[in-house]
Amino acid sequence: MTRPVIAVDGGGTRARLSYDGRCTVETGPANVGSDFGRAVAGLRDGLARLAGCAGLDAAALAATPAYLGLAGCLSAELAGRVAAALPLDCARVEDDRPAAVRGALGDLDGAVAHCGTGSFLALQAGGRIRLAGGWGAVLGDEASAAWVGRRALSVTLDACDGIAAQSGLTRMLAERHGGPAGIVAFATAARPDELGRIAPLVTERAGAGDAAAAAILRQGAGYLARLLAALGHVPGRALCLTGGIGPHYAAVLPPDLAAGIRAPAGTPLDGALALARDMAAPAGAAGDCHPRGRT
Repeated sequence: MTRPVIAVDGGGTRARLSYDGRCTVETGPANVGSDFGRAVAGLRDGLARLAGCAGLDAAALAATPAYLGLAGCLSAELAGRVAAALPLDCARVEDDRPAAVRGALGDLDGAVAHCGTGSFLALQAGGRIRLAGGWGAVLGDEASAAWVGRRALSVTLDACDGIAAQSGLTRMLAERHGGPAGIVAFATAARPDELGRIAPLVTERAGAGDAAAAAILRQGAGYLARLLAALGHVPGRALCLTGGIGPHYAAVLPPDLAAGIRAPAGTPLDGALALARDMAAPAGAAGDCHPRGRT
């Protein structure tokens, strides 16, 4: 009989936690790289609610093997800090990319272009995964929702300066934020998830023919195409566009890449559950976890 497991898919906008696929709860942003304290507090709250949903006491929760795929968790040191801060005795903690790939492709060879609050690309071939991107909102995450929001604000400033054409999108954003000074004040303090909330407006306006919005999506699609080529993806082979904004690039990718687009097999949470079960299986790596620190 397989052991029950806990799986967590923690992104820049929300985290979803599941007890063996039987009950699921949701919390807020879980990017441990950009806001460790906020992310860990949300995860602790989510685990407490998950225990209530599953009927687990503290000891049973702690004894359940857990896999956590968390945005921004890009070092072993940070993974260890996360594990030590959670009420789990054996937790494997890593970044959120492997779970997204496993969920989207299962065992199929192909590529994933994940564009949620952040972004990354992956190529899976012969059971091996190559990853690119996912370096965070400060230095990367091109084509992500946060990047789309930031680009929309930047283009709006260019339009205010007269070096870009005004459009419905730029006028709307300028009015919403009270002009250039308000845009700068907002963008300076905004978290990635707050920037990402602009992205649905951009995709909506692009669909309505707004030139500025459409240009932003074309720029994002161009980045995806270049990075897919760098990874060695063969156009026409399976390509999953995941994340909140990922599917919106389907219409603006080059036709040869678009020909391979297929629906994801599952969600990142499905992938996290699969990885958790791999970890908990008798044939898995018995020590493949970060033991909770004891005081």
